[in-house]
Amino acid sequence: MRSHWITASAFAAAAHTALAAPQQLAFSAPSFSSLSRTSLDDALRSAWNGVQHSRPVGWAEEGVRKFTEVVDNAGSNFELIQHADFPLHSLRMKKPEGLCDSSSKSYSGYLDISDDAHLFYWFFESRSAHPEKDPLVLWLNGGPGCSSTTGLLFELGPCRIADGGKNTTYNPHSWTESANVIFLDSPVQVGYSYGGKTVSNSQDTAEDIYSFLQLFYEKFPKFRDVDFHISGESYAGTYLPNIASVIHRHNKNKPTPNSLDIPMKSVLIGNGLTNAYVQFASIPDWSCKPGGNPYHPIFSEQECRSIESKVPTCQRLVDYCYKAPSRFTCVPATLSCWQIAGPIQQSGLNPYDIRKKCDRSKDGDLCYKEMGWIETYMNDPEVRRQLGAAKDVTFASCNMQVNQAFQLNGDVSKNTAALIPPLLEDGIRFLIYAGSADFMCNSKGNYDWTIAMEWKHAAKYRKAKLVPFKSGKETAGHTQAVSPDGGAGLLRYLELDDAGHMVPFDQPERSLDFFTRWIRNEAFE
Repeated sequence: MRSHWITASAFAAAAHTALAAPQQLAFSAPSFSSLSRTSLDDALRSAWNGVQHSRPVGWAEEGVRKFTEVVDNAGSNFELIQHADFPLHSLRMKKPEGLCDSSSKSYSGYLDISDDAHLFYWFFESRSAHPEKDPLVLWLNGGPGCSSTTGLLFELGPCRIADGGKNTTYNPHSWTESANVIFLDSPVQVGYSYGGKTVSNSQDTAEDIYSFLQLFYEKFPKFRDVDFHISGESYAGTYLPNIASVIHRHNKNKPTPNSLDIPMKSVLIGNGLTNAYVQFASIPDWSCKPGGNPYHPIFSEQECRSIESKVPTCQRLVDYCYKAPSRFTCVPATLSCWQIAGPIQQSGLNPYDIRKKCDRSKDGDLCYKEMGWIETYMNDPEVRRQLGAAKDVTFASCNMQVNQAFQLNGDVSKNTAALIPPLLEDGIRFLIYAGSADFMCNSKGNYDWTIAMEWKHAAKYRKAKLVPFKSGKETAGHTQAVSPDGGAGLLRYLELDDAGHMVPFDQPERSLDFFTRWIRNEAFE
């Protein structure tokens, strides 16, 4: 759900070990190009049966293969969707009964990637009378290593966790009021997702998600012609530009003859980490200088001088990473830059919302007791059965081993912002929103990197002014945009008042308001 980073000392020890280890070989798959249709079918059946202990019941039309019934090794009944052009991927799907929100249809299951990676998803159709007319949104939480199910049950999903994890309550401000929303646990070993495949970079994550979407559209052709948006928070600021780039590239140059065009319209990033060079440098200004944040000084003068002194080294190492990205340039940059943020751990404040104290003995490691409630709920035997969870997987809100793997691969310090200009210039819209009380990916850093980005309309964006953002009749924050074609804007920055890292949790009504306006491409001012 959020950027819960390991401590500097633990990271340093792990980094030493990782840098001394040989690089892993890239995952490779056998080629099926020389197989006949019959042998390909046999190979797919054999691979599926060997891994999932399922029983196939017939093929569907040419190009798309659908088992109408599958029983996996946990005893769950699924529908299985496969595509001839993606022989190593399949989609298991079932309908949970009586979970979360009965006012909209939901589907859950797994994207199976070969035999060693299985990504869990939970999809909700919109609450409207005609969901097939509403946009489709993919939501990813950050971390890296945190489950998107926490975003579902804690922030913007149709229900919210309650009663210590015993129940959920109806969320009237769910984003499913305006859109069909897919919550996907990615990469492997996050949430209910499982398997032995090691994923420690955003590029591999993006390719897996592209395959998921191809299979999803085969199952739900009614959504092929509605606008598609990708959204998320925290480390999704790194995930999402990579995913958008992969989708955009594959839309232009189809990876297979039958690949579907994905009608991607925009990307929404909430309190994201996208440009390490700019964002880590913003920490002293946001934390220590007058007007940096609207609440109070976080650190003492001595602490402020200390963290400010660390910025030049952080930026120098990040610059090396940007120019020659590798584990050996980017891991030291990550280690150096997170030292700037180190004092927040000793401050007694919630780093995701500095308006609040954090007592980890009571609130949990992530400063929100609801994270423990979600784990209680998702590990309930009946919930697991309804969702079709793999029997040997224990749900955790965040997997810190995955988090560490991404950091020790240098993924954190790569220049993700550099992926965005080509997307903007081809008309893919970006909304960068941030809660004003978040320390981990603060609003100033998010604003600064949008200003620093060089692209076609950069001069016009910089000349634009921060103006009040109104939700209803109330001023809810400030926003700045460039809108060459009108509407909600091509690039828009939005700062939300009285919100931390999880804007939809802190400001549910205002969150639904700006989300709906954005996906409908309606004016903000």
